[in-house]
Amino acid sequence: MSTTYLELSQDGGGAHKFYEVTVQGQVVSIRYGRIGAAGQTTTSTFPTAEKAQAAAAKKIGEKVRKGYAPAVQGQRAPRAVSRRQVTSAPSTARAVAPVLWRFRTGSSAFGIHIDDERCWVGNQSGDVYTLAHGGDVLAHYQLPDGVKCLVADDFWIYAGCDDGRVYDLSSKLPFAAYDIAADVDIFWLDIHEGVLNVADRDGRLTVIDHEDEHQWARGGRGQHAWMVRADDRAVYHGHSGGVTAHSPDGRTELWHTPTRGGVLFGWQEDDAVYAGTVQRVVQRLSKATGAVETTYRCDSTVYSCATSPGGRFVFAGDASSSVYCFDRDGTRLWKLGTGGGSALSMQYRDERLYLVTTDGSLVCVDASEAAIAAAQQGSVPVARDVKLAAASVPTYAPVTAAASVAAVDAAPAGSVVVECVQEGGRTRIHVVSEGYEPSWNVQFPRAIREPGARYVVDALHAASGGFYRVRGDIRRLL
Repeated sequence: MSTTYLELSQDGGGAHKFYEVTVQGQVVSIRYGRIGAAGQTTTSTFPTAEKAQAAAAKKIGEKVRKGYAPAVQGQRAPRAVSRRQVTSAPSTARAVAPVLWRFRTGSSAFGIHIDDERCWVGNQSGDVYTLAHGGDVLAHYQLPDGVKCLVADDFWIYAGCDDGRVYDLSSKLPFAAYDIAADVDIFWLDIHEGVLNVADRDGRLTVIDHEDEHQWARGGRGQHAWMVRADDRAVYHGHSGGVTAHSPDGRTELWHTPTRGGVLFGWQEDDAVYAGTVQRVVQRLSKATGAVETTYRCDSTVYSCATSPGGRFVFAGDASSSVYCFDRDGTRLWKLGTGGGSALSMQYRDERLYLVTTDGSLVCVDASEAAIAAAQQGSVPVARDVKLAAASVPTYAPVTAAASVAAVDAAPAGSVVVECVQEGGRTRIHVVSEGYEPSWNVQFPRAIREPGARYVVDALHAASGGFYRVRGDIRRLL
């Protein structure tokens, strides 16, 4: 048996990966992934030992030409990962919020997204659950490492993971859509029209395009960047020094506003961004000028914030397990205890306020006027404690290799055929079906790209950057 171990690690940004080839007789095993992680393994069997050796030599040669070099496993440190250290004191509120239901995920949770059909929650153990609005658990995704955040970009749902990848959870089987450089210690991220914006421990902002290729990076205004939000006009970056707005191409700093304390969370509406800070406030900033328009005062450090549509109401969660509601002008309307830890993320939808908390719970609060008024008088519903019926909830793990993709003999009616091609040493995906621009690239998981292979996708959607995005399942066309 012979084993060749290679690493590729680029200072100042870029890859931090290993590639190991083991030959044992006619069998070639390849293990690859992030330095410090177990990685994924593929195995192939050849007719003779000579052919196995030749195939292994070819794989090693390809990696060496890409910059991989022989290394000793364990000598190079894995990528840095920061777990957010938070404390949560008992609430100082006189009354408790009217909690309708609570689902305990088993680990501290930061990721939340609420859409028309489902509630999403992701925790530091790598679990992502989807639930119905009534609290029933629908599905479970098991990611390789802790989930930093969940973000939506139109139809698509993404999970930022501590393994340095961002996973697309929109189809039946999740896959890694972006691979973030090893020197980027991810704190938060946002995706707009397929462009990934990453805020990190050092206060930098890193932007990656739909082909998972680095575009630009900025920093220097502060550290510990827990906020990034993006739209067509700018990328809004919150850190220890305040909030900075950059043009989408990164060439221009549009404005910088020092906030009252370092930023720990961010939210956005059409014309404003909201920054929750260590100095017990949420501040609303104009997207056009960066001017502070309103300050919402809490009684403890603000861990999270959100708004109702258009910013009519502003919500905040603090380090003392309390949740607040303010009118647009800054008037505090109510303060209530969460009944279960501090809200690390939150989202409002249809008179419900959804929280994920330090004890790892997804909590649904009835935020209607009648329910809040009753709660202030001490009358709250009996919260439903949602149980996970593991036997009836499907669990999905990310697709990590071409062999994981289902195959079909023919393209179903209404589907779209795409093809993997070589362009300038890179693998790209182009559309084969008629009615699409053949020169545009298709955003597609790198792990399953094979030159010459064709795939069937449920649908394609054009993005403003001149490329297509896959919607629905991906299958290989035989």
